[in-house]
Amino acid sequence: MTGTDTATALERATLDKAARENFPVAPFFLPRAWRTDLMAVYGFARLVDDIGDGDLAPGGADARALCVPPEQADDRLVMLDAFETDLRRVFDGTPHHPLLRRLTPTVRRRGLTPEPFLGLIAANRQDQLVTRYETYDDLRAYCELSANPVGRLVLAVTGTATPERVRRSDAVCTALQIVEHLQDVAEDLGRDRIYLPAQDMKRFHVQESDLTAPSAGASVRALVAYEAQRARELLNEGAPLVGSVQGRLKLLLAGFVAGGKAAVRAIAAADHDVLPGPPRPSKLQLLREAATTLRGEG
Repeated sequence: MTGTDTATALERATLDKAARENFPVAPFFLPRAWRTDLMAVYGFARLVDDIGDGDLAPGGADARALCVPPEQADDRLVMLDAFETDLRRVFDGTPHHPLLRRLTPTVRRRGLTPEPFLGLIAANRQDQLVTRYETYDDLRAYCELSANPVGRLVLAVTGTATPERVRRSDAVCTALQIVEHLQDVAEDLGRDRIYLPAQDMKRFHVQESDLTAPSAGASVRALVAYEAQRARELLNEGAPLVGSVQGRLKLLLAGFVAGGKAAVRAIAAADHDVLPGPPRPSKLQLLREAATTLRGEG
């Protein structure tokens, strides 16, 4: 496979994953320039998560692109360090990885700074070192690194960032991260990670062994319902962000909020039993939720 073929394959894998997200990444109704830049940002965020989760495509193309020796390609911290080094090259126009080369013109056009990108890398480093969270505040601090930078980048790409919008965006992004953790309890446990706060697990008399069952018992369901309500409250806190903008950006942000609310409803529809697999809303449910969000209801 040639270098061009490899780059195309890596980008195609990213595009395929975009279609499976709870929220629209770069929907068709946005201006082409926005779509291009949002997909470049998504490519970065998706790749850093794949490095942190050990979900890179087989064959070692990403390691080669990051100049990581084959014998170190399975070391996630080494890969994250190499990725950070290549990210810093984005800001002088000399990155190696194809997805970071794709990001370079976006950074220039939109005047993006390294901080939100570095936050996403820091979150994935934390995932290698911290596998349990004692309190909800601890989990919120993790979301500040793992989720909130994405919303801030969306506002930066679209030229609409203000302190109030950033605050609302942070609430939405934290909520989306919490919802994703609830959907993926079983998958995360398979990676020896638990994002349910230990303090809350104790409150609801949930043991780690309870999360290994094929179906959730009453205590686990009550805990999931409690965390889902927290996510719902954050989504409600962030929802005025939608009304603060106009045009097609309003539709995009409504999609983010609606994706979170529809996912919370899907979890509730499963009676908060997330252990058999992630409860996910249908496309019709997403559309209905988006319409409700645009009307400023629910």
